[in-house]
Amino acid sequence: MGVGRMQANGGGGTTSRTLSESEIVEAALRVVREDGVEKLSMRRLSRELGVSPMAPYYYVADKRELLDLVASAALTGLRTPPAESGSWQHRLRDLVDQIDEKLRKHPGLGDILIEQMLGKQLDLIAAIMDILDDAGFGDRNILAAYATIHTYLFGRSRVNPRDRSAPADVTLPPVVERATRYIGDLRGRYSYDFGMEVLIAGLEAQLVRQATPDVR
Repeated sequence: MGVGRMQANGGGGTTSRTLSESEIVEAALRVVREDGVEKLSMRRLSRELGVSPMAPYYYVADKRELLDLVASAALTGLRTPPAESGSWQHRLRDLVDQIDEKLRKHPGLGDILIEQMLGKQLDLIAAIMDILDDAGFGDRNILAAYATIHTYLFGRSRVNPRDRSAPADVTLPPVVERATRYIGDLRGRYSYDFGMEVLIAGLEAQLVRQATPDVR
């Protein structure tokens, strides 16, 4: 998209200043990180940037286009593993690991990608589905598998509360008390690796079940 000019609000009136695409993307991600994707609007973006309410429309037509812009910019540089690079499990893990790295770099991106699942990220969706197709999944299971991966990747932050302490008047069951000592792992590599290993093992099991559809 390049750069352009927006009208910045200043104490002595409005002045012009040049903004880059990365500034707009980072401002939108800050809004999502602080207030959630539902609060991201053109007006909210203008406040975050310190520009006039109409200024963002020089860049994007509406919120949907803004979400597409943010997702496209934040996911730049993803490399699709070629078929000859290894097993479908290895290729899937490679691609998902790359996406996870982008999510860690841009907190709030996951909520944007959930919001516009079928936006302009079709190349990314197709790359994951191609790997599942190569693995031998049928079309219905490709969609179910993609939805499972999508939910894990982009939605797991929603089970990671900011306030991790139980209310003072709540007595936790023993197993819950023991387990929640590790709640900090939910944001870390251990939890991510655990989830990916479970997910891929589950996909392998479903592939076997697909070959024997009468098994219940």
